Amino acid sequence: MLLVLLLVMLTSCTAVPQNLSNKIFTFPQQTNTAHVRVTTSRQDLKAVTVCFRSFTDLNRDHSLFSLATPSAINNFLIFKKAANGLFDLWARGKSNKVEGIAYKLNTWHSICSTWDSTSGLMQLWVNGVPSSKKFTNSGSNINGPIIIVLGQEQDTHGGGFDIKQSFVGMMSDVHMWDHTLSPCEIQNYSNNRSFTPGNVLNWNAFEFQIVGRVLIENKQELCQ
Repeated sequence: MLLVLLLVMLTSCTAVPQNLSNKIFTFPQQTNTAHVRVTTSRQDLKAVTVCFRSFTDLNRDHSLFSLATPSAINNFLIFKKAANGLFDLWARGKSNKVEGIAYKLNTWHSICSTWDSTSGLMQLWVNGVPSSKKFTNSGSNINGPIIIVLGQEQDTHGGGFDIKQSFVGMMSDVHMWDHTLSPCEIQNYSNNRSFTPGNVLNWNAFEFQIVGRVLIENKQELCQ
């Protein structure tokens, strides 16, 4: 009975939202296990905006944000390719390449991506600068059960991780909305101005579980 009570307490602790303002996730090594699994109660999305900040020196393929359901492993995926300035954007299991993005290693980048099920259009924003809009997939919503993973790319629902696609670096300020943000709202986020936090994922009330070696650290403040 005591063991059951302890397990219930541990489970409930992982479900309590945490305020991660001024914090970062650090993924210090490539691995096929370490990741952050993010929790959301939303299981039906007709549109999506995801924003986060990331920092890495990787010059190989790696996943930045992976949302999977049993019906579509790459239901919403932001994937950085090895080639400089090249991304793959996925929605409902279909992808489009986005090229020519100004992207430097060892630099903090603000990255946002939007998708709408009615138009089927996706767009990438890096440091407040938009890419061309691309048709990806339309006509159906993202329906759960949803699993969101940071640090790995899901090749199966909640797993199938490949060490050669793992993220190594730092990530912060993860937000997700159930609608496409306006250009002004995205630029407010990118420029650290006031914005409305995500109503699907909110970094200031973030529900997550860490698996493996992922650290929660304070943001690094550089001397002026």
